[in-house]
Amino acid sequence: MGKNISEKLVDMLVSAGVERIYAVTGDSLNHVNDAVRRNGKIQWIHVRHEETGAYAAAAEAQLHGKLSCCAGSSGPGHVHLINGLYDGHRSGAPVLAIASTLPSFEMGTKFFQETNTTRLFDDCSYYNELAVTPVQFTRMMQCAMQTAVSRRGVSVIGLPGDLSAEDEKGAISSTDVFVTQPKVVPPQEEIDRLAEVLNASGKITLFCGVGAKEAHAEVVELSQLLNAPVAYTFKSKMDIQYDNPNEVGLTGLLGMPSGYRSIMDAEVLLMLGTDFPYENFLPDNSHVVQVDIKAERLGRRVKLAQGICGDVKSTLQMLLPVISQKTDRKFLDKHLHIYEKAQKDLEEVMRITGKEEMISPEYTMCLVNKLAADDAVFTVDTGMTCVWGARYLQATERRQMIGSFNHGSMANAMPQSIGAALAFPGRQVVALCGDGGLSMLLGDLATIAQYKLPVKLIVFNNRSLGMVKLEMEVAGLPDWQTDMYNPDFSRVAMAMGIPGYNVSKPEELESTLEKVFTTEGPVLLNVMTDPDALAMPPKIEFEQMKGFAQAMYKLLIDGRVGEIKDTFESNKRHIKEVF
Repeated sequence: MGKNISEKLVDMLVSAGVERIYAVTGDSLNHVNDAVRRNGKIQWIHVRHEETGAYAAAAEAQLHGKLSCCAGSSGPGHVHLINGLYDGHRSGAPVLAIASTLPSFEMGTKFFQETNTTRLFDDCSYYNELAVTPVQFTRMMQCAMQTAVSRRGVSVIGLPGDLSAEDEKGAISSTDVFVTQPKVVPPQEEIDRLAEVLNASGKITLFCGVGAKEAHAEVVELSQLLNAPVAYTFKSKMDIQYDNPNEVGLTGLLGMPSGYRSIMDAEVLLMLGTDFPYENFLPDNSHVVQVDIKAERLGRRVKLAQGICGDVKSTLQMLLPVISQKTDRKFLDKHLHIYEKAQKDLEEVMRITGKEEMISPEYTMCLVNKLAADDAVFTVDTGMTCVWGARYLQATERRQMIGSFNHGSMANAMPQSIGAALAFPGRQVVALCGDGGLSMLLGDLATIAQYKLPVKLIVFNNRSLGMVKLEMEVAGLPDWQTDMYNPDFSRVAMAMGIPGYNVSKPEELESTLEKVFTTEGPVLLNVMTDPDALAMPPKIEFEQMKGFAQAMYKLLIDGRVGEIKDTFESNKRHIKEVF
């Protein structure tokens, strides 16, 4: 007796190196689930929400670079996958999503739980097709996996429930996935043109994104030849910051004055593997050169003097031999001095521990950085947690960090930690969660408990949607509907079989964190942080100051004087800097 389509699907996943499928089983996925059980070479991870499964699969793919897989059954399961798939697709994660559907003979009849998968997933995938015959499915499966691996993004294959049980008919095309690693290099004349500009210029800054992650050594060597400061995006911090004597920190809303100033003061800005989207933090009067492996990204954020298509590592390897050593360090030393001052300012803030029920989030993140392993994998929630992570987590050669850096979704840290823990069972995984983010997908703490994943969950509990609150104040609006009524997260964790701790006094934080990091298995620590901690960007606009002042005035006339007092008391130093 031959194999059915579900068995063929599982065989192809195993052959492609996929180790697990994240899914909620049921309905049209039942045959696939049974094929996984009988195969024994691949694991079925029973998440509580398909969005969690998509996040976890994408986290795996981002961290180890290989194909990962998630699945959703029928209409509701498909819809639940979408947010996690959007995030993975925009993060360049090779993910295959299996969208099992209603029986093919019911399609087009508005049947129970019917969705149009090819419409639904069109905007968050590179490949998105629905199979209706056995031969077609095998070919589409290979196309889907090959596309996800080659283009670094999401592929979706629709699988009708009746088709999953049909006999496999053999394959016309290949059933294997071919992993290729081509070098993309520009022509020599473009390199020579760039070298001429760099050799003739005195004020050069390198601005690195995640596309430069494989080129750490080349970036450092080039910066030293040019005596150029190196700024970077949050997404590339762990790959660029370590062992880099010319690094001057991040720019952007999460960044530091030193990173921002080094970019704005440069005569020549060399952007390496970054598609940084915030034009307010990019210069409009510099000679800007952008190097990116995807030619369609060149020039879409800033006016370029030269756009070069190539992978950063190969391009820099061509460039380095034609760059002359510079002797003038004035520009570099100026911005290293600004960076040193910015770091001292951060250290000053770190020493402020806060008070009961209002622990400083900066102090908290500083302790996490101090106590976490040198090869820790951090997953960081979007919002204020991202700000503290950007400023206080320090890179080592082996640390990694992922977040929802492109899609900017809430609730990513805990689901991503599931994928990270399964991908790297021997490494410490630290999920840095906002209370709003954790609340969204709280049920999947049960997944962590069920699979005994040794994730350390640190909850920055400020009882509010902190970033939204700040956005409203900057816009001149009093914060409204940003406060959160939270459960006792430590008790929720314990109810699910995970040890949980609460800390509301700053003097108890370090010892409790030490306990968290030395305890085997999963642990959740709920830290009651200061809800009024401000995250000032490196570039303060007049309109932002005006908006903040307007928001405070509106609170005053609304009778909320206590909130104004708390805000100013918590942020005396920050407010002094701004005003």
